[in-house]
Amino acid sequence: MRKVITATLLLASAGGSFAQDIKLDPGRPGTAVLRGAPDRPLTDPRSLVSPSRDDVGPVPIPDLFFTRSSWFATWTPDGQVVVSTDLTGRMNLWRVFPNGGFPLQLQQSEDKSFYPAVTPDGRTLLYASDIGGREIYDIFSIPASGGAAVNLTASQDATDTGPFAISPDSKEVAFNRRVATEPSTNLALMSLTDRKVRLLTQEKVAGTYWFAKAFSPDGRFVYANRANASQTESSVWRIDVTSGAAMQVAGGKGQPYEAASALSPDGKTLALTSENAAGIRQAVLLDLASGARAPMQPSEWPQEAGAISPDGKMALAIANVDGRNEVYAYDMVGRTSRRLPLPDGHVSDYFGELPAFSPDGRQLLFPHSSGGSPFDYWTLDLASGSTRRLTKLGLASINPDTLPRTSIIRYKSADGTVVSAVLWMPWNLKRDGSAPVVVLAHGGPTSQTQDEFDRTATALASRGYMVIAPNVRGSTGYGRAFEEANRRDLGGRDLEDEAWAAKFLVESGYADPKKIGITGGSYGGFMTVMAVARMPDFWAAGVEQYGIVNWNTMWERGSPALREYQRGLIGDPDKDKDVYARVSPLTYLRDTKAPLLVLQGANDIRVPAHEAEQIVDVLKQAGKTVESKVYAEEGHGFLKRENQIDAAERTVSWFEKYLKGQGEAR
Repeated sequence: MRKVITATLLLASAGGSFAQDIKLDPGRPGTAVLRGAPDRPLTDPRSLVSPSRDDVGPVPIPDLFFTRSSWFATWTPDGQVVVSTDLTGRMNLWRVFPNGGFPLQLQQSEDKSFYPAVTPDGRTLLYASDIGGREIYDIFSIPASGGAAVNLTASQDATDTGPFAISPDSKEVAFNRRVATEPSTNLALMSLTDRKVRLLTQEKVAGTYWFAKAFSPDGRFVYANRANASQTESSVWRIDVTSGAAMQVAGGKGQPYEAASALSPDGKTLALTSENAAGIRQAVLLDLASGARAPMQPSEWPQEAGAISPDGKMALAIANVDGRNEVYAYDMVGRTSRRLPLPDGHVSDYFGELPAFSPDGRQLLFPHSSGGSPFDYWTLDLASGSTRRLTKLGLASINPDTLPRTSIIRYKSADGTVVSAVLWMPWNLKRDGSAPVVVLAHGGPTSQTQDEFDRTATALASRGYMVIAPNVRGSTGYGRAFEEANRRDLGGRDLEDEAWAAKFLVESGYADPKKIGITGGSYGGFMTVMAVARMPDFWAAGVEQYGIVNWNTMWERGSPALREYQRGLIGDPDKDKDVYARVSPLTYLRDTKAPLLVLQGANDIRVPAHEAEQIVDVLKQAGKTVESKVYAEEGHGFLKRENQIDAAERTVSWFEKYLKGQGEAR
């Protein structure tokens, strides 16, 4: 049975002085009914236990950032793997050898290298890169064995990104192009022979995005997804690469969200992520001839469709079970599925490309991390079920056995809505109400904190902070109704969800209600500013990173594409002035009492540095405690290792000073 929750504003329901600290105005959207998220048992806060261990202590912050990260990996036709990783402190491309040995660096750049893809003939490696975090991408190529990079697009007024679809003959690549002045993207096609680019679509609807997924086996067509800015609507199209004629094959009216993940080798079947009537996305197979859809592994939890094996006999379904992944292999002949024996935690990527079948179909490549286990790539032998770690991106000093443990907890928010969260529990706490708390607010808001390695959370939890990352209303992973529950109410009930996470920890007997901090980036930065401004007596300190303070200036200075996403969240600034005022932290900022640290990238195009400047100016004029740091040559988020370390050290030191009353931390 699916959970049905009536969301009414009952601030007094928490009782006691804790509820009195929350001063949110009642002028917000009325009663809402949340449907779709599966039933989840509540966690008794007194059941939390801080385990004992003698050989633990603060994890050195620089060491955490020498556990390297990676966002992209792909098989090569000869069975090796190319990864984008920051082994050198910059996100470059490396070739990893399945039989071991130090990886081979394929190119060098001060800027990030994303979306790697090898042509089917194995000769060329494509990737996208920008300059200084500005997110104006060009497409580059290098020989697959490594070598000098060639800028294939060199667009001055457009950004060209992946994921890429490459034709079977290795002569053409389909990609996503957005002209800087336009609010939508189009599907583009480039000849790899003469580098000529032409648009396959001419999108007229503002805030619409195209994503190339696959060429047909004969190279005549490209299959692509067409989605709105908030990713709540999606359809699948087949486009003739010669004429540009487009035919919709999935999604549209009656199917609010359908997105392709893979095309079978014979071109007859699409793997789809398809939203059902309950607003829960499921993995299905679409027969292109008949239009029939076959579910792979029906579940109450959201799923995404994954890859199809090279022989066309197996498809993958990836379930998101309250922040942890389960991967199922669906036998396309026998129509049965089985759960694959992958380690607990996070085993997929954010771009729908992993797990991926090896060229011979015998192995799966997958990423893995969990709260207590740093990131690495692994392979699964599909016949034996054995797994093997392919990379060793960690540092010897980071011992998973001594890192703080994570758990998924569930609690009731102010209005009774059930919220799930990831908790990092420190070692050796006393149940005496003295532990400091830091709430990690995630970005998005259409996003989710999952059980994966988090350097900031680990740094704090290893220093005795209870760290909790709630998946507040507006988060993905719990169905459409929950995901849309904060529309036109940003920093309202979702902020209550953040606060009630801290309340839950206070009720455990470990946490001190006077030592509660909050931090986050992007929407998490917005939430941090809103928290200290709207609930000034509740939070003792905050660290905001590249967050919004004024939705009107965001509209004025943001890109046309991001305006459409903003419109979907809170409406139009002219027509919805009251909403814009109510959901902008600037409205309440002078009420702030907690010391606030502001961290920002100078080249951020998503949340321009002007937002950070407004925060600092207003708080300084009001005589509040505020400090800031702006990082040159960084955009939305910090990718250069020295800046990541500096930001983390500043964050921990801020909480050490204002939650613990101590000095700097390293």
